[in-house]
Amino acid sequence: MKIALFSDIHANLPALEAFFKDVETRNTDAVYCLGDLVGYNIWPNEVIDEIRKRGIPTIAGNYDWGIGRSSDDCGCAYKTDEEKAMGKISISYTNEVVKDEHRNYLRTLPAHIRLEYQLNEEKFNVLLVHGSPRKVNEYLFEDRDEKSMLRIMEGANADIMCFGHTHQPYHRVLSSGTEGNNHFRHAINIGSVGKPKDKDPRGGYVILTIHEDSSLDNKDSVQVEFVRFEYDIEKAAKAVEDSPLPNEYAEMLRKG
Repeated sequence: MKIALFSDIHANLPALEAFFKDVETRNTDAVYCLGDLVGYNIWPNEVIDEIRKRGIPTIAGNYDWGIGRSSDDCGCAYKTDEEKAMGKISISYTNEVVKDEHRNYLRTLPAHIRLEYQLNEEKFNVLLVHGSPRKVNEYLFEDRDEKSMLRIMEGANADIMCFGHTHQPYHRVLSSGTEGNNHFRHAINIGSVGKPKDKDPRGGYVILTIHEDSSLDNKDSVQVEFVRFEYDIEKAAKAVEDSPLPNEYAEMLRKG
């Protein structure tokens, strides 16, 4: 089973269109979206339309949750007063332009998607979340304490946990078994299609491959491929600059 996972489009239609072109060449069996369709750019309705017309199973990101409820809080952890001020402009703008039909769609998105595989006489649980199983806007960065990450995954009964929100891709393999009885868990941040934050401005997503002989006691039996793709960054950045949104968001796109 070859699964494409993408997240954090943030109303960046040129990036989403480039993602679809790229993923169509990968011969995947399934595609899932881990949320944050809107915010920070001018195409929230168009992005939602592209997801919906393809029937892609999608969960709610924190920004989707806020816009779905007409909230002025996106659940974003802004660190400075300047970031907070820009964030207020972004969510106000998105609330203003998003259509009622699209808002209702965001409001009714599920919080999680769970996939259960029956392989080698054992259950193999894959959990798709936006931030974490505990909270839609919890940040799970790569340097998260291993014991803390394991507690989160064990509490959610997740052998493979895929998430976004930080916009910084990584794959960590964690062992929660005992000596002679390994149980490996995979924590996978799938990065961002439309607003990367890892110094690489290209869009990013993950292809997760679960083989017929994948097993919980073999850490190498699950394959995680991080894909980067080019898109028209300048078109997306110029759209920000030609809108009421802060020009700083355009520079973020250019610099990743």
